Amino acid sequence: MTVDAVARYRQEHRVSFITETHLPTSLATFQLRHYQEVATGLPYLALLLGDMHQEGNVPLLRLHSACATGDIFGSQRCDCQAQLHAAMVEIAREGRGVLLYLPQEGRGIGLGGKLQAYALQEQGFDTIEANELLGYPADARDYSTALEILRDLGLQRVRLLTNNPDKLQALQAGGIQAKRVPLEITPGASNLDYLQTKQRRFGHMLDQSLALYREADKARSYGKSHHA
Repeated sequence: MTVDAVARYRQEHRVSFITETHLPTSLATFQLRHYQEVATGLPYLALLLGDMHQEGNVPLLRLHSACATGDIFGSQRCDCQAQLHAAMVEIAREGRGVLLYLPQEGRGIGLGGKLQAYALQEQGFDTIEANELLGYPADARDYSTALEILRDLGLQRVRLLTNNPDKLQALQAGGIQAKRVPLEITPGASNLDYLQTKQRRFGHMLDQSLALYREADKARSYGKSHHA
């Protein structure tokens, strides 16, 4: 391939399909497709289950931004691992759906930037203030590559597992008919402030999650008062 042909390909395509394999899990055996972003070489993973084009059934979709601290190590600062697992459970329960695992650590600022932001959060700054103090945008994610993968999969209509209105708007702006399916997780003491900030400043739809926390907190307080 000539240099001009490579340049033309990069202009026309954001992502290349690399390979696919089966991925047996405790929930189901998924099909795992590996894509690579042309400009950066970053890996994008598509976890697929069932027939995406069954007439009358719109598949579930989860756009999951990578979170090493949460997904791998189980950090309680965020709800990422819980959301990842809950999305896989829902897809397995329906027997049909897609989970795109996107290399957008720390809302797109990378693992190093996220850890620096964590250090600032320990000084009292919220997640947005910490990003901005480091010179990063509040949310640096872009869903253009994810949209190209969805087109490669032939998906035009999805039910999106999300609490984030930006993801819903990004799909709709990219020509995908998307309807929201809530993916709310009961907060814990370590991520309550983080989730409240996402609701207050990003507009995340978390009313049910925060209500569940208040109910659980009320029950804990009641239990303590009766054991005092």
